[in-house]
Amino acid sequence: MKFLALLPLFWLVWPLQAKVWLLSSHRMGSGFVYTVAGPDSSQAMAALHAADAEVARIEALISSWQPTSQTSEVNRQAGVVPVVVDKKLFDLVARAIRVSELTGGAFDITFAGISQIWKFDGTMTSLPDSAAVAASVHLIDYRKIQLNRESSSIFLSEAGMKMSFGAIGKGYAADRAKAVLLERGFASGVVNAGGDLICWGEESPGKPWRISIADPFRPDRILATLVPGDQAVVTSGNYERYAFLKGRRYAHIIDPRTGWPAEGLRSVTVVAPFAEAADALATALFVLGETEALALVEQLKGVECLLVTDDLRVVASSGLVLEAFSADAYPDTDLNIGGKKP
Repeated sequence: MKFLALLPLFWLVWPLQAKVWLLSSHRMGSGFVYTVAGPDSSQAMAALHAADAEVARIEALISSWQPTSQTSEVNRQAGVVPVVVDKKLFDLVARAIRVSELTGGAFDITFAGISQIWKFDGTMTSLPDSAAVAASVHLIDYRKIQLNRESSSIFLSEAGMKMSFGAIGKGYAADRAKAVLLERGFASGVVNAGGDLICWGEESPGKPWRISIADPFRPDRILATLVPGDQAVVTSGNYERYAFLKGRRYAHIIDPRTGWPAEGLRSVTVVAPFAEAADALATALFVLGETEALALVEQLKGVECLLVTDDLRVVASSGLVLEAFSADAYPDTDLNIGGKKP
């Protein structure tokens, strides 16, 4: 076995003899790796480039960093006028709002309103003013997004509001890249969108794709390996970006309901049929915390999760099956390994 396409939180694993083709690119501020299994290299590379072109198109539509994007225009016109947008962007926002409703606001694409308060690049030397945090939270509210399906327009009802797709956009792009590769006739592949993965088919007959998840306390080591089948696997972790202030660690995943960093979990891995849903849920579950996260997942058909807590525990939803688990660091953990409880 060897490890290929090493990216944060995940390793994609396949046998040395596998006949696979891959393309790497940089999109949405992250490394993207597109992989397909097939006999013809020219057809494979053409399909991989087509998938990357689709991701580039999506980035130009939803990026809040590109001033020419429709998302940036919606943000500029907040509190002023609605903006007519592409149907794909409109539908993405509508789906994001549904996730916000499902999670009680633990996921919210208007969280970008607090982006200037917290800095996790090493420049923040003191805690932000609580009044400033409260003022920014006032601008975070998915219920203030007004959608008009007839005109395909989006309106942020208060000046200063911003929407951003940092917690759902890569998953959406991964789903779209998969769709392109399927249309090109590749019945087996993996899209790794900066750590947001979606798999389908098999590497070769009888040899499924395997995904290994990094241990958030020891990122150079594998925590668990699973065989997702035709599903997405997404992890949100807080050990790479954080600020250490007044003897306390503050991680970069912000609770949009309070404006303060979420606490209690070190990483959340979600397995779901679509990368978009897994991406959004991974962030939401991190914010909700262990008890509420598990309760929510148990109600969602086809969704499973693996949680690593700040106090060195690993817990999973009832239906999650792992192929392997590194029990040495977590000896008292009770997980479903290979379909059987240890």
